[in-house]
Amino acid sequence: MSRILKHRLFWPLVILVALLALNLIFTDNFFKIQMKEGHLYGSLIDIVRFGAPLILVSLGMTLVIATSGIDLSVGSVVAIAGALACLRISGLSDQNSVGGVLGAVGLALVLSVVLGAWNGFLVAGIGIQPIIATLILMVAGRGLAQLITDGQITTVNSSPYKLIGGGYWLTLPFGIIIVAVVLALTAFLTRRLALGLLIESVGGNAEASRLAGISARGVLMTVYAFCGLCAGIAGLMISSNVSSADGNNAGLWIELDAILAVVIGGTPLSGGRFSLSGTVLGALIIQTLTTTIYSIGVPPETTLLFKALVVTIVCLIQSPAFRTKVFHRRRRPMTARPAAEEKVRVSA
Repeated sequence: MSRILKHRLFWPLVILVALLALNLIFTDNFFKIQMKEGHLYGSLIDIVRFGAPLILVSLGMTLVIATSGIDLSVGSVVAIAGALACLRISGLSDQNSVGGVLGAVGLALVLSVVLGAWNGFLVAGIGIQPIIATLILMVAGRGLAQLITDGQITTVNSSPYKLIGGGYWLTLPFGIIIVAVVLALTAFLTRRLALGLLIESVGGNAEASRLAGISARGVLMTVYAFCGLCAGIAGLMISSNVSSADGNNAGLWIELDAILAVVIGGTPLSGGRFSLSGTVLGALIIQTLTTTIYSIGVPPETTLLFKALVVTIVCLIQSPAFRTKVFHRRRRPMTARPAAEEKVRVSA
């Protein structure tokens, strides 16, 4: 039991179960999953489906944070990817053309990788601090997304594009399948190959890694490009789900939710190690919390305050130092008796 309590995923899992149980109080049949027209429906399915973009962004953010970096531009990349794809599809003579949609999706993902690699170049090549380098794209990227859409909401009517974020395949939402594939690929590359060890080495001590023969610049470029790719896929899913692109609001503040998900999952901001499974749990906690807010009827004007309060409580519960101080009494050490007193007691 002691080993279970000390496991890094124990408390995130407990928090997730507690949030789900709270929803059961306010929502009838919350855990019920049913089949309708060959598709699975239910509140649990919706949590994973709506949380899929956040999971993707959080996976990319995990690897960046593992290198002692951070990426504040993922929200802007989300908006850019969705805006570019919708703009290309809206200009097609036949918006249901699979080839045309694939071309638009490919173009958006290539641009997302380029933007991520640009962040990596600023950090690894020029030596700019990650928070500053990515802040540049965070501000400029949001403006670029609005330029692509001309400041308007670009709508599309494309069944193939709708599949990405709002369609179903093999009874499951297609977004869940995308997340499963990306997660499996990421886990394979970082846990079955040497890439994960290289990332943790660079995050632990970049200079020592360089002296050991590891190309820190190459690793940093790779993780930032991967983070951009994940954000681009998330942007396609978000815009596909609503069949439109909003350069101003798409992906707004998703970078903060992603950072919270990574931290809740047990990856330290100081870098050096990471947990993909913990990140997925953290993202599901954030999405479940959002669902809970709507379920219990929290007023919209206090939603962000309520969310911040709950996240603060979650982080405190996860802190071993906080739990030791609050939930466990520190036993006072027994004072040793003076030697003279001990001799008197023995002689008596």
